[in-house]
Amino acid sequence: MFMKKNFKKVTAALGAVAFGVAATATVANADTTYTVQSGDTLSSISQKFANDNSLIQTLAQQNNIQDINKIYVGQQLVVKTDGQGTAATAQPAAQATTQSAAAQTSQTTSSYTSSVSGSEAAAKAWIAARESGNNYGARNGQYIGKYQLSASYLNGDYSAANQERVADNYVASRYGSWTNAQQFWMSNGWY
Repeated sequence: MFMKKNFKKVTAALGAVAFGVAATATVANADTTYTVQSGDTLSSISQKFANDNSLIQTLAQQNNIQDINKIYVGQQLVVKTDGQGTAATAQPAAQATTQSAAAQTSQTTSSYTSSVSGSEAAAKAWIAARESGNNYGARNGQYIGKYQLSASYLNGDYSAANQERVADNYVASRYGSWTNAQQFWMSNGWY
């Protein structure tokens, strides 16, 4: 989380020396590299740096973001303290959430237990961490949930059980295994 002191234009990273905890600070006109976290939007990033939405269009333009509703967990943005945003190494590891989990999750009574284990379970967890930060409520355009599946695959049932079932079926039919899906993701940045 970042705070801006208007009188000196200094940004300080929390997790720093505030009452005995270590801190990092940058002076005006220095760049700050911000790594997109699960749940971030351009609006929330703008709020962190400018205390308003004034940076949304600048961040989008400078980072070649075509759709302001699509940013990616792990993507790095360089934000200049004078209010300009520029791209750093953009490595979209997963699609960031754009709406709350409550608005995205359908209430159902279905249950499902995945049968994957060992290296398959590890590959599945690896993909989920990069796609959504393991968030069943994650949403990015038409892609929903922990595995960022197309809404058309989920048929309106956004429950955790259905997401697990559909993800297992999707990966089995497309890649044959979660390990193969992980290898594809590592080569292409998506699965």
